[in-house]
Amino acid sequence: MKAYLILFQLLITTEAKPNEPLNQVAITMGKAERQLAIKELITTKEIASQEELAKELLRKGFEVNQATLSRDMKELGIAKVITADGVWYQLQPDNEAQRLKMLLSYEIETIQSNDCMVIIKTLRGRASGVAEILDQLEIPDILGTIAGDDTIFIAPTSSKKIPTIVKRIKEAVLQTEEK
Repeated sequence: MKAYLILFQLLITTEAKPNEPLNQVAITMGKAERQLAIKELITTKEIASQEELAKELLRKGFEVNQATLSRDMKELGIAKVITADGVWYQLQPDNEAQRLKMLLSYEIETIQSNDCMVIIKTLRGRASGVAEILDQLEIPDILGTIAGDDTIFIAPTSSKKIPTIVKRIKEAVLQTEEK
């Protein structure tokens, strides 16, 4: 099913010419999606140069210039490290929590609430991952989360705790100071 959704997204977002192969068409996607792809590539493959990373990104449908790639790598905290097998780009573990918060801030579109629950809208396909991270935060006033494709329902332990939950989520994930 995921492969069909990806193919559908490719068909919608590409500007292919009639006889041009689909795999050669660069897809215009946002920064959050590109940075998630970079993070995935760096953690699953041994990438030794920005040129190699750019080629891998192009295979995934992201056309990116060197300046943008450098900026993304800096924001994600990616650095070259020396290993027994050579020199490779890797995510730096000491910045992982900061990068995670930054990526989540791109994935979360809105945080809303009513008298009985908190609703978070995310980018398409990102709700499950965001909900898992919220669960790991172990906010005591959250009874549980349910995630769909782009929506998370958060059940509070009490309706009186909803403002506190919203404040804690914004502080933890969006890095804002609520007063």
